[in-house]
Amino acid sequence: QVQLVESGGGLVQPGGSLRLSCAASGSISSINPMGWYRQAPGKQRELVARVTSGGSTGYADSVKGRFTISRDPAKNTVYLQMSSLKPEDTAVYYCNVLVRSALRTADYWGKGTLVTVPS
Repeated sequence: QVQLVESGGGLVQPGGSLRLSCAASGSISSINPMGWYRQAPGKQRELVARVTSGGSTGYADSVKGRFTISRDPAKNTVYLQMSSLKPEDTAVYYCNVLVRSALRTADYWGKGTLVTVPS
């Protein structure tokens, strides 16, 4: 079993910054990819950013140039540095990882962390 612990959400004024963290622990051989999704009230969950074990990254058009995803393989942790935050970035942010262990490959989700940017 794998556990994901997210942190870093909160209330931030427009133009501000936040850094989200997601640490994975448990039965892990490898993790690839690691990513962040978000779900705003009344909307579907959407991919925000993803990073592979090779360091390749991808971003939603709405966050390009403002958000940066990174990972620390030694800590099985993925980060999302968010800058120039806008009210439309308000959402619950979820960590998502694909984990390979000795017995299985499975997709895991964090419980979510709320980011609020008031208008």
